[in-house]
Amino acid sequence: MADGGVVDGGDSPCGETDREPGPSDSLRTFGAVMQALREHAGYSRTEFANLVSFSKHTVESVELGRRMPDVALVERSEEALGNTGALRKASQYVTRGRGDVGLAAWFRQWARLERVAVSLCTYECRLVPGLLQSEGYARAVFEGTVPVAPDSLLEDFMARRMERQRMLFERPTTPFSFIVEEHVFRRRFGDPGQMRGMFDHVLELSAPRNVTLQVVPLEAGLHACLDGPVQLLETPKGQRLAYSEGQQNGRLISDVKEVSLLCQRYDTLRSQALNAKDSRGLLERLRGEL
Repeated sequence: MADGGVVDGGDSPCGETDREPGPSDSLRTFGAVMQALREHAGYSRTEFANLVSFSKHTVESVELGRRMPDVALVERSEEALGNTGALRKASQYVTRGRGDVGLAAWFRQWARLERVAVSLCTYECRLVPGLLQSEGYARAVFEGTVPVAPDSLLEDFMARRMERQRMLFERPTTPFSFIVEEHVFRRRFGDPGQMRGMFDHVLELSAPRNVTLQVVPLEAGLHACLDGPVQLLETPKGQRLAYSEGQQNGRLISDVKEVSLLCQRYDTLRSQALNAKDSRGLLERLRGEL
């Protein structure tokens, strides 16, 4: 539930009046190219979905222009279809239209700032941050929301979640910092295979040099960020802003003193959390225990 709405990431199944616009021309074109390459290679959708380790439904949604292709799908599809570079190049021009639609109303201003931020820091104590969630994890979160989201909207929320993750790869010089409580990764969902998929996804997304993931171990005890999740960013003009979220609401914080205090808390927690290497080691051990 952090970084943007009722289900972490700004996707809003609860009462939003705006609807996701129809597929853009670029989405339809990308999907058509992907489908043509798949069919030329002689794969059925089911065969191809198994080959790229995505669900048949996801492959179908991308091919029909209903959802954004995430980075992992593009890369695995390229490898499976001959590494022509066509999908990688085409994915750079894919858009969904009005980028704020599909995000919780209280998160939209932050989402716009997030796209141009020169740095982004996230502390999360409730669930895996939206920018790091695997498809299976995100779907489980969305399916557990109250009120229940209809299937048609759920796919829009999934598309939005996977689309936001592209930032981690498309902005290789922007520092992304994540501090996450260990108990978040111990919370079970789905079957062991889905749990392993979540760990693999988090480890993959946090591998680039511009992404830092630190885990706060259970034995760390009480600390300065116990008031709840928080996000911090710096704008291109050097302004620091913060965002905090609760049940069905969120707050953009611009007051200099308040933002400074939150930055101090975040920096203090950095020193109490495991370093990036030890954090990866912990996640790998947790994965091995499944």
